[in-house]
Amino acid sequence: MGIFNKKTRAKKLTSLDELEPMLESGKPILVDLMQQNCGPCRIMDGIVNELAVEYGESVHVVKVDVTKVPGAAQTFGVRSTPTFVVLGRANKKVSKKAQRKGKAPKESSDRISPRWRHAGLVKKDQLSRVLESNGATKVAV
Repeated sequence: MGIFNKKTRAKKLTSLDELEPMLESGKPILVDLMQQNCGPCRIMDGIVNELAVEYGESVHVVKVDVTKVPGAAQTFGVRSTPTFVVLGRANKKVSKKAQRKGKAPKESSDRISPRWRHAGLVKKDQLSRVLESNGATKVAV
């Protein structure tokens, strides 16, 4: 029974349009921009899948093959693989003057923005810290 359960893995995107529903959920998104024939990408593959299991539904973990998804490299400015990007809701800064006047932040506080970016190999604990600082929580395994 237990040995045949399908493990949670990072979702492979075939189009950048698939990010839209994930962005709407408000959860942080870890995007692994990779290539099939890249040695460091294969090393990071296991780590990215482990993070998908450890954080479960509190975060979206996705893989994007920059050679197969049109426009991915240009959209994220990829110069080398693997490149990791964490997307999350931007916290709009409210000036002290606006705080004194009681003005609330405008609708743009909802906009999605890259919160973190790194190219090359990354330690798992560094990725965990970044995810947790953007609102992800570990689930009991």
